[in-house]
Amino acid sequence: MEGRLYREYSNILERSLPFMVFGHGGRPILVFPTQNGRCHDYDEFKMTDAIADRIEKGEVQLFCVDSIDSETWSGPADQKPRRAFLQELWFRHIIEEFLPRMREINGSGLPPITTGCSMGATHALNTFLRRPDLFDGVIALSGAYDARYFFGHDFMNIDLYMSSIVDYMANMPLDHCYIPMFNARKIIICSGQGAWEEEMVRTTRRIRDIFTEKRIHAIVDFWGHDVNHDWPWWQKQLPYYLSKIL
Repeated sequence: MEGRLYREYSNILERSLPFMVFGHGGRPILVFPTQNGRCHDYDEFKMTDAIADRIEKGEVQLFCVDSIDSETWSGPADQKPRRAFLQELWFRHIIEEFLPRMREINGSGLPPITTGCSMGATHALNTFLRRPDLFDGVIALSGAYDARYFFGHDFMNIDLYMSSIVDYMANMPLDHCYIPMFNARKIIICSGQGAWEEEMVRTTRRIRDIFTEKRIHAIVDFWGHDVNHDWPWWQKQLPYYLSKIL
């Protein structure tokens, strides 16, 4: 599917970053790439084809961003504080710079949905949970939600904590003002149980348990033991769950 490529400067990150837009209108969907991924990956791995009918009908418009995961989640083991700091800067870039630009291009006034596969699901769920006032829902496919999986068990600071979903959600008070917001939105979290999904299953179960404790309503699904951590399954999951969230 043909998309429009943009490249714009981020004052927060002090660099230019590309993003791609697919579709001409409808519900805006903020798409995060897989680990170390680029804005064109979602299209190249046929995820846009999987929902081409909705894009072409103007039901949804995809905004696919670049990551800086190679400097953050995948960065050098001896630079953990800097990696965590850069991840927080990137989050600020998404919220403070990219989201307003996304609204400007889309023009519908509809609140966006976040989505992604693998590390993209981690970003999508983290972004939604931290700012439910700005988003209408999330579809997170095969994410890992414990920052220790990428940083090890010997490091944690406030920057990393803010991206370690199992930690900050476990510590959220039962009377937190975000919980009614979560329950007014649509939250979908899914993992397969096949190859390379072990950490995704573990942390998705943990998220399910935390949500139950906090009385947060969500669809948390586990697909079969033949469902691997790979694009062909995400191509099946995306249209299935999109029909439940729109």
